[in-house]
Amino acid sequence: MADRLTEKDIFAPDPGDAAAKGAVERTTPLQHPSAPAEEPQTDSRGRMAAQEIRLISALVVILGLGLFLALPFVLSIGSVVFLPLATAIILTILLSPLADRIAALGLPNVLASFLALLLFLAFVIVALGTVLQPAADLFDSLPAMIDRIVLRYGELRQEFAWLAQINEQLTRALGDESGREVVLATPTMMEQVAFATPTVVLEVLLTFLMAFFMIEARVRLRRHLLLGRSDFGSSIKAARVVREVQDRVAAYILTVSIINVGVGVVVAAGAWALGVEAPIMWGGLAAILNFLPYIGPLVMVALLGLFGIGTADTILLGLVPAGAYLALHAVEGNLVTPSILGARFTMNPVMILIALSYFSWIWGVVGALLSVPLLLMLTALIDHVGRPNLIGFMFGEPLFPSSPIELENS
Repeated sequence: MADRLTEKDIFAPDPGDAAAKGAVERTTPLQHPSAPAEEPQTDSRGRMAAQEIRLISALVVILGLGLFLALPFVLSIGSVVFLPLATAIILTILLSPLADRIAALGLPNVLASFLALLLFLAFVIVALGTVLQPAADLFDSLPAMIDRIVLRYGELRQEFAWLAQINEQLTRALGDESGREVVLATPTMMEQVAFATPTVVLEVLLTFLMAFFMIEARVRLRRHLLLGRSDFGSSIKAARVVREVQDRVAAYILTVSIINVGVGVVVAAGAWALGVEAPIMWGGLAAILNFLPYIGPLVMVALLGLFGIGTADTILLGLVPAGAYLALHAVEGNLVTPSILGARFTMNPVMILIALSYFSWIWGVVGALLSVPLLLMLTALIDHVGRPNLIGFMFGEPLFPSSPIELENS
């Protein structure tokens, strides 16, 4: 019968269902056993790329730390070459705007560069003359000053004799260990000055020669940075880096110089009002030492304290100049300088101290004077190249915020 369905007809597959099933299989290929898992492979490739970039970043950090630790030995051994070079770079950045203004008057570039360097030398000679000439006049009274300081020290020892007694009792309780004292023969001060003079003269000559040729070549350097790049974007970026470094370092040095001159004038006026000898010398010394962050003012306080104790009738009166300068530095360092420099030149005090100790270890006093300008140069370069995220890198974050990992995740 036509209306009777057999068992074969009931379980036979429907052609429409087969077509629908084929369409579903075509639209969902991941359910097919033989189809490749594209999404897991994409995740695995992303993880491998992230691990590779993190490994490269770790190697960069290790190389950077090695360079940071090895660089002082190289720079200190080759200080005859590297110290004049670093000083010449700072002088070039500082004096290039002055040379540009002189050249704008119609003078040749060579003459403008020479005049800019000559004006800087005249300023340095005048600044040193304000300190050295009065200091030479006070040199004759130095023995009497030392005797007075020794007398004041004896008075202080008598007042604090009970501390010496406690120290002696502690020494007896712990046991007195006596030993032979070994005295090493060292060169005298005059011998050290005689040995160091040829090196200093050579470094000064190299510094000013390098600075002159760098200032004279500033126009060619700018043209090369702008026109010597194959990509227009890289040319613009190089020009911005050079301009940022020059503006930041030159503006900082000029602003700090004006502030330090003001501090020197106030110190000279205060020394004159308090009756301190050679007030111009103390003003010039305060202006020069104020270029050294934190260390310079401490040295100035110590010098004023020793000079005051050695010349005043009592210890309390002798400490008045040092106390007055300390109050002036507190106002200048916490109110005047931050308000004038602003946030653009505000740096972490820890970084300033690290740079100060780092370059002082390498080049001594000159390195201490160059520490803040060099730190500004490095900060400006890092701001354009990319600031490394060292703390975050230790916890799994990218080394640079604009790394490819972050771009892929975003």
